[in-house]
Amino acid sequence: MSNIPVIVAAVIAFGVTALTGLWIIPILRRLKYGQTILDIGPKWHIKKQGIPTMGGLMFVIGIVAAILAGLFVLAGDSETFSTRDGMVVILGLVMALAYGMVGFVDDYIKVVKKRNLGLNAKQKMVIQFFIAILYMSGLWLGGDRSTIVFVPFYGQIEMGMIYYPLAILGIVYLVNVVNLTDGIDGLCSSVTFIASLGFLGIATYLTAQGMAMFAAALAGGCLGFLIWNFYPAKVFMGDTGSLFLGGLVVALAFGLGIPIFLLFLGIIYIIEGLSVMLQMGWFKITKRRYGEGRRIFKMSPIHHHYEMKGWSEGKIVTVFSLIQIAGSIAAFLAVTRI
Repeated sequence: MSNIPVIVAAVIAFGVTALTGLWIIPILRRLKYGQTILDIGPKWHIKKQGIPTMGGLMFVIGIVAAILAGLFVLAGDSETFSTRDGMVVILGLVMALAYGMVGFVDDYIKVVKKRNLGLNAKQKMVIQFFIAILYMSGLWLGGDRSTIVFVPFYGQIEMGMIYYPLAILGIVYLVNVVNLTDGIDGLCSSVTFIASLGFLGIATYLTAQGMAMFAAALAGGCLGFLIWNFYPAKVFMGDTGSLFLGGLVVALAFGLGIPIFLLFLGIIYIIEGLSVMLQMGWFKITKRRYGEGRRIFKMSPIHHHYEMKGWSEGKIVTVFSLIQIAGSIAAFLAVTRI
């Protein structure tokens, strides 16, 4: 498998994303598209008030440019690049852009219209499920109709038609928990960068050229954004960026035919999502039983719990990244045993 498309995608995504920050961040500042810090968050986050958000546009531009360039290079290698490769790459990119558009509208309402909560939960869910259904329909119409799933360190399971509703639920869940991970400087972009390297290793092992290029573009885009997003962040990705990243992560898992492997490759996202579900569930149960709600964590998602315990943002990003490295390695080892 040629490494040229992978290198081209990584370099373009990194370069375009990093350089785009030079003009997008000043524009966001001039437009006063700054982050609004809610009272429910950690009190020290008030210093982040007004830092430009919607910066995810930087890596949206970079990654799209990289994938299109990578496809151009891959198309010239007709012997190894199949129609299916092109289909899953294009479908995955379109899905990610659709989720990014939902995030953009949400950010626009919050930042420009000054409605802190943006789109309401019902609106988001309806649109997100619609996008997931269209994506799965696209795979089916494109001939990707297998309902066999590979379970890490176990083997294959034939799921039949139940596969489709579960896949749609899984897509919406993963996209949203990636969004939850975007809560402190550099966390979501760092974790996603490491996850993308895991996908790149797996795609290379499986000789899936299209997905390897796709993963390289994601890695390059995240790294380019981290230049601006490491603590102290000069820009935030906003829902525009985090939902777009969620779409890309999901597209990689389904494009490689290993959605269940997100248990490892998306371990931090899943932990973040579970912490919110446990917190809300326990609060409601204890409120009914004792008359007042009780909490498992000082605050959720769980990265805020560790902030409240005195961990610095840098320490949280480092520890969570190490866990993600372990998850990515576990996923790669599991793939080699399929």
